[in-house]
Amino acid sequence: MAALNRHANPVLLLLLCSTLFSLVTPHEFRTDGTVIELDESSFDSAIASFDRILVDFYAPWCGHCKRLSPELDSAAPVLAALKEPVFIAKLNADKYRKLASKYEIDGFPTLKLFVHGVPEDYTGPRKAELLTNHIRKLASPNVSVLESDASVKDFVKGAGSDLPIFIGFGMEENALATLGGQYKKKAWFGLVKDFSEEMMVLYDFNKFPALVSLYPKYNEQSVFYGPFQEAFLEDFIKQNLLPLTVPIRYETLKLLRDDKRKIVLVIVEDETEDKSGNLLKILRSAATANRDFVFGFIGLKQWGEFAETFDAAKGSDLPKILVWDGDEEYYVVEGLERLQEEDQESQVRRFLEGYREGKTIKMMVKGPSFKSFMNSIMGVGLVLVIIVMVSVMVAIFYLAGESGDGTPTRPARPENEPGYKPISDSSEGAEEGYQGGNKED
Repeated sequence: MAALNRHANPVLLLLLCSTLFSLVTPHEFRTDGTVIELDESSFDSAIASFDRILVDFYAPWCGHCKRLSPELDSAAPVLAALKEPVFIAKLNADKYRKLASKYEIDGFPTLKLFVHGVPEDYTGPRKAELLTNHIRKLASPNVSVLESDASVKDFVKGAGSDLPIFIGFGMEENALATLGGQYKKKAWFGLVKDFSEEMMVLYDFNKFPALVSLYPKYNEQSVFYGPFQEAFLEDFIKQNLLPLTVPIRYETLKLLRDDKRKIVLVIVEDETEDKSGNLLKILRSAATANRDFVFGFIGLKQWGEFAETFDAAKGSDLPKILVWDGDEEYYVVEGLERLQEEDQESQVRRFLEGYREGKTIKMMVKGPSFKSFMNSIMGVGLVLVIIVMVSVMVAIFYLAGESGDGTPTRPARPENEPGYKPISDSSEGAEEGYQGGNKED
């Protein structure tokens, strides 16, 4: 028996050592919501260890990176606590340039979301709350399969209010597969396998299969009963990606760029007035019956600059109603350019009838076209960044001055943040084919 123990002990000792080694391996990552610091030795292991991980490729000297860091610290525990967690990590891409080159990092900070090892560029918002919501959407399945009433309620609650939600009841699983992937960034999609009459009452459908559209932010809901061919499904989805009446804002203008429908636009003095609220109810009713249009509204007080492009300035006779092509042209209906206070529902109906009958006057927007207007919106941030960069560069050279022998001095690091310095042609420390650029917030 003693001889047997002598042979057994080394085996037990080996198993024990192996277990202890696995517990202290340097690639055991924290999952408590702390942002994980990666390096060359741990990067691949992290990507393989987590189904969903957001990686911040940063540089220590980058000001944008420093401003992003506390936002990621705030978002990390929220994302880690999800039912399907997303973890946040960061990599010093200025130091580990081979990895940066592998993932085509050309500026700082660059965020990439890895889902089951497959990277996708993250270009969404970077404030903690908005980033969290955006990442949750990107990391979710194209179409979530829901098994019960409880899972439907959890799905709707988890989706939040900012994006529309499409839920298929009694539909084939492949019916939404393609469209769920195509419109993933713009909406939530779910399919319910088993549901009760309570769901039918709650979501107001009386037969199935049915596709229910919800827009919690605007308290809107509609139902589609087919036909369930892809073309008809897509039409229904596209019509419900926007609310029935769209408040014109910078963010909604961006959404309108992707919608090919003409826009029935109503301009009021002040969106917050009671009479404007009553008019919006009329517009919602008209929008329900005329889904071939998008219905939008804007207050002169809220965004006068935009309203003025349609010849609606302070002192104008408002509300004004028109049909806008989304670019340079808009149309007014003869005799119905303005909505009087009495019987506005009848006036809106007659306006739409007049437009369809061609009783219109074509007008041109004043100032920039919609496309150039949108480009200017998109370009404001870039212009400001360029101005700041140039100012900093001038200040650096001014303060640096010249050295005692008349030779201009150089900063040791790229403190003006245009990206990293080009890789040296010398063999020392060279990394093939990699130069940096600048990423703005």
